[in-house]
Amino acid sequence: MDRNLALEAVRVTEAAALASARLMGRGDGKAADQAAVEAMRHTFDILPIRGTVVIGEGERDEAPMLYIGEKVGQGWRAVGPEQDQEKYPKVDIAVDPLEGTNLCATGAPDAISVIALAQDGKFLNAPDTYMQKIAVGAAARGAIDILKSPTWNLSAVAEAKRARVQDLTAIILERPRHQELIAEVRKAGARIRLIQDGDVAGAIATADADTGVDILLGTGGAPEGVLAAAALRCTNGEIQGILRFRSNEEWERAQRMGIADADRVYKTEDLAQGEVMFAATGVTNGAYLGGVHFSGTGARTSSIVMRSKSGTVRRIEAQHFFDRKPNYWWLTGKDEPK
Repeated sequence: MDRNLALEAVRVTEAAALASARLMGRGDGKAADQAAVEAMRHTFDILPIRGTVVIGEGERDEAPMLYIGEKVGQGWRAVGPEQDQEKYPKVDIAVDPLEGTNLCATGAPDAISVIALAQDGKFLNAPDTYMQKIAVGAAARGAIDILKSPTWNLSAVAEAKRARVQDLTAIILERPRHQELIAEVRKAGARIRLIQDGDVAGAIATADADTGVDILLGTGGAPEGVLAAAALRCTNGEIQGILRFRSNEEWERAQRMGIADADRVYKTEDLAQGEVMFAATGVTNGAYLGGVHFSGTGARTSSIVMRSKSGTVRRIEAQHFFDRKPNYWWLTGKDEPK
């Protein structure tokens, strides 16, 4: 994949963040999510790709969400000989237009817009179910084992980082299902940062020493596990996951999607293979990315762009002027230009 495609991808997350941030704190997470989805759809039209959404927000009958199997990008609309379309690379796309819908609705920290790109067929076609996860940054890569206890893993990460368990910070979704996990981590002596939503942001935070987060533990969405794996592939971090089905219907659907072993441990490279690109833009202020700041006819965004091939991580602070961006007409409150 062309390395410039990573910089093109950040336009997509910027647009989704700008649209959803307009609804920050207004108590309507569904509206904020829909705004992010529609912004992504508009912006995908300018990307020089033939993209297929493999990690999205549901099935086609749930539109206007970006659905699994949806075709996006300029390449699918290309006319002329077959070779003209070949100029547009075929890529798999994983998206979460607004990770942390409730965070945006309440104005809480760490809502982000996320996209990951991989070569055709290289993302796990993850079913919409739960995934038990453990994730760490590069300093603890190779030290973790999801089949062992949280206490064992905290000790292993501490040893890898030449620290004490008491110096570690674990990030965990605050859910009733995690009561025993939280109690064990506390007993082990590690510190905990409980989050309301957004375990993609939590996994990414383990890769940046400035966040103070050392390990992600707990059960969240399986599609979010693929997005987290894409980011950690780029930063040389590690994630392990086991699908946790909530019903026979979920397991049967997963089998139709090609999942054969319900107990399989998925490693980073199982979730996101080959060359991967990742981009995220902050919607609300967070530990890893700043949120959208509006001013007059424009706004400022904070984004991150990564590539697995080079390991490059770029932070992009962008100033947007809506009246100068014809592709952002929907942010001005005006009708679509003819």
